[in-house]
Amino acid sequence: MLLLGIDVGTSSIKVSVIEAATQKIIETVQYPETESEIISLQTGWAEQSPDQWWNDVQAAIKKANAGGKYNPAAISAIGIAYQMHGLVLVDKEGKTLRNSIIWCDSRAVPYGDAAFEKIGKAKCLTHLLNSPGNFTAAKLAWVKEHEPELYGKIDKILLPGDFIAYRLTDTATTTASALSEGIFWDFTTHSIAKDVLDYFGFDPQLFPTVQEVFSEHGKVSGKVAAELGLTAGIPVTYKAGDQPNNALSLNVLNAGEVAATAGTSGVIYGVADQLVFDQQSRLNSFAHVNHSPDNIRTGVLLCINGTGIMNRYVKQLAGSQLTYREFDQQASSINAGSDGLHILPFGNGAERIFNNKIVGAHFENIDLNKHTAPHFFKAAQEGIAFAFKYGFDIMQSNGMQPLRIRAGKANMFLSKVFTEAFVNVIGVPVELYDADGSAGAAKGAGIGIHYYASAEEACTVQQSNACIEPVNSSFYQELYQQWLHTLQRHNI
Repeated sequence: MLLLGIDVGTSSIKVSVIEAATQKIIETVQYPETESEIISLQTGWAEQSPDQWWNDVQAAIKKANAGGKYNPAAISAIGIAYQMHGLVLVDKEGKTLRNSIIWCDSRAVPYGDAAFEKIGKAKCLTHLLNSPGNFTAAKLAWVKEHEPELYGKIDKILLPGDFIAYRLTDTATTTASALSEGIFWDFTTHSIAKDVLDYFGFDPQLFPTVQEVFSEHGKVSGKVAAELGLTAGIPVTYKAGDQPNNALSLNVLNAGEVAATAGTSGVIYGVADQLVFDQQSRLNSFAHVNHSPDNIRTGVLLCINGTGIMNRYVKQLAGSQLTYREFDQQASSINAGSDGLHILPFGNGAERIFNNKIVGAHFENIDLNKHTAPHFFKAAQEGIAFAFKYGFDIMQSNGMQPLRIRAGKANMFLSKVFTEAFVNVIGVPVELYDADGSAGAAKGAGIGIHYYASAEEACTVQQSNACIEPVNSSFYQELYQQWLHTLQRHNI
């Protein structure tokens, strides 16, 4: 039996096909080869085309099939992971009404802040576990006010993964996990949040059917199956945001376990067995993939928007044609601390750790006679690691005290410079795994069709291929304090 996993990322679509019995990855591909565009029509805005996502998903599946390593007809179920918090709007014919307002868009912050005050901070935190901030509900409120004619045409609001499943199956569903990431879910009533709907004036009919994460979300239509070489009627049996899905792929399912990623954005994601929240909503708590009213599993998420995108920006700014491996090798030639050059990597929208302020990216202490392109490469990676440290201190103050962190050996964790800085400044060992979001989604599909008896069973095969221990923490703590002083000069 084969399982297909789709990961709808900000930079690209990834697709993996795994053999269910062995969990061996038969094929994995990325499409497009270059990083996808983020459309920014105004400062602080960030959009992408859902129809382009769907085109790229189809191209990725066809590319995987073309490798000839498996028979597409043997695929028995599909799982989907996706970039979180995006707003997708479709009309009664299923056509998209506008570009998706994606996770790093900041325009809706005032709407979320007003809702936080009006609904009441205590009620928001105890029922929603978050301030509405600039999440999906606030984005929908922005559309309602600024695009009323378009708003009136909405039949259903979808998260990005809901949309891709809809395109595959012609069936619209969502999950409590998805709704929680949009700040549409009340954890105390186990239902769509009436307070949020009443405050913003949203019709509950705008929401599709709410189902379990691991359940049938529709069957692949005959038209799509013929186009993609799949078998008509195979089910989509799993949908989850990229961070809960990453945690699943790393067997992070129970209280105290922690995962990390460092892609376009960076995340540390810990699991709790209580309805926990940060009093300032600098961290965010969502329903984990295995959450239920009788088995509380909240995912406590620290997000740094400016992570891999900062790394890419510095590389492009230098006009560099280097591969990321060569980029890392050049950064390795520079002493830790980058000879005093500091980079604040916060140029990708409002940062939650700063109460949704837009801090911007900053380059500080530039010495025109000393600092070369490799200094900037090094300072960017250190600055990202130090940003993680700032957020990690908030996590620790909220009771999250991991003994180790699990991460996929991918994206910035492929960088020796970044990984060394991250481990030493955080002060916690990092176990690296050959984990992949699309392969994790494929495993989720296997759980959804009950091939695996449980999420734990689906994740026991994986073994760590490296454990990076802190070896120079005290020195990196000194470097962090210097970087923090630079940050504080910007009134943070």
